[in-house]
Amino acid sequence: MSTLINPNPIVYNTAVGRKAVDVNDVDIATREKIDALEVYDLVRDITDPEHPLSLEQLKVVSMDYIEIDDEASRIKIAFAPTVPGCNMATLIGLCLRVKLLRSLPARFKVDITVVPGTHQSEVAVNRQLNDKERVAAALENPNLSDVVNRCLISSIE
Repeated sequence: MSTLINPNPIVYNTAVGRKAVDVNDVDIATREKIDALEVYDLVRDITDPEHPLSLEQLKVVSMDYIEIDDEASRIKIAFAPTVPGCNMATLIGLCLRVKLLRSLPARFKVDITVVPGTHQSEVAVNRQLNDKERVAAALENPNLSDVVNRCLISSIE
């Protein structure tokens, strides 16, 4: 059995409300703007790879870490690993990327980074998470793909 990097993480209360969607108010002919709360709703329930807790509960993701430029179709999302030496940081970032790729319109370019100062290898992690070839290669690995899908299960239920 492997040793946990952060065996006793701080668990935060979840306070941000969910975005209300009225299905009767949706016009498929009109391009809807995407906002930070909508993106946050997509990623907040992703399960941490090391604990049975959501990224929101661990404060790995936050509304403060999301920037949207709907006109330019760009989303920047950052995340804060629970410890500076977190060896799950690239996996968490990969989960964020996969969730957003599966959920957002294809027009969006998504940049994923570690919150500055929260990880000892943030430059290397950021490089991996935003390299299309590395992401594609990681998702071709069946074991890694299974772990990502398990982390995403709670976010699609």
